Amino acid sequence: MDQLSESKMIIGSDEWCAFPSLNIPAIKARVDSGAKTSSLHAINIQRFMKDEEHWVQFEVHPLKGNRKTTVHCEAPLIDQRVIKSSSGDKEKRPVISTLLSLGEKTWNVEVTLTNRDSMGYRMLLGREAMNGHVLIDPQGECLLGNHLSNELADLYKAHKA
Repeated sequence: MDQLSESKMIIGSDEWCAFPSLNIPAIKARVDSGAKTSSLHAINIQRFMKDEEHWVQFEVHPLKGNRKTTVHCEAPLIDQRVIKSSSGDKEKRPVISTLLSLGEKTWNVEVTLTNRDSMGYRMLLGREAMNGHVLIDPQGECLLGNHLSNELADLYKAHKA
């Protein structure tokens, strides 16, 4: 194995990740090297001013099929971008910068906020967030570990509606 790949994690087509600064301890992400930008499921998105800076507050239902578990989040708004979805639709989305934890590593990523209720995953991990950090094994799933439903219930017990 060359030096370049030794420093990178090997991940599968989907992985559990976390956003520690948003109080999201586990969310399953679809790994998509075809998508430039990462996106996070968010609803009730509202912009506001805090210390003369633009911020955004929003709610996340981090677990697919579970609308009772809700995490309330706030983050500085760093941009708004027009994103073209895989179906060709264009949408103007807020962009935040936040810490992403994947396996044993944590680094800063940019994430767009959008309602992903109709999608299979609450999180899409795009190539900009993965650059320099991971190699993808498309046959693998949850290569960095899985979460059992009782573990998820324990992680999110403070966030039940």
